[in-house]
Amino acid sequence: MNEVKNMLSKKLKGLRIEKGLTQAELAAKLGVTQQAVAKWEAGRAFPEPKMILRIAELFSVSADFLLGGAAAQRVKIIGTVKAGYNALALEEDLGAAEAEVEDAERYRFLVVKGDSMAPYIRKGDLALVRLQPELKNGDIGVFINGEGEATVKQYFYENGRVSLVPFNSEYPTLTFKGGGLEGLTVFGRVVETRSKW
Repeated sequence: MNEVKNMLSKKLKGLRIEKGLTQAELAAKLGVTQQAVAKWEAGRAFPEPKMILRIAELFSVSADFLLGGAAAQRVKIIGTVKAGYNALALEEDLGAAEAEVEDAERYRFLVVKGDSMAPYIRKGDLALVRLQPELKNGDIGVFINGEGEATVKQYFYENGRVSLVPFNSEYPTLTFKGGGLEGLTVFGRVVETRSKW
């Protein structure tokens, strides 16, 4: 039981940080106290089964993943995505790297080039991307426009308008609306980044 508790505490903290949530913000989303989240992350307490399912749903992972059920698998590195603008989405085969995912075919690794997402995502980082056509507000995603260019940005949708926001304030926010949305494709959601592979 301690091993499972430690696995959940590690993964819960990692997912929370990846989403940019504080313990208090996560607690509010789950309807529990900040102290409860702190105890789970420290491995001093274990959530009820229903709460584990709620946590899994919130972070779009399985309960098995939270409890350590996903073994490391080889995920393809298919190309380069520039964290900036005017970069082509290349499809060259760059090998593979291990990741704790349930189905390796639903994921790809991409190498980040550029600094529009600095300081949190930097040039040379490996971005683990879950292939999916839709995102929630605040997700970090990989996007391809109609001309085949790709970029890593934070996603926001409001009133028929999509904003792709960089972390680096030196880069502008890209906005798409109306017909411009037709040329924008969501490649997937960034679920993890690894520095300087």
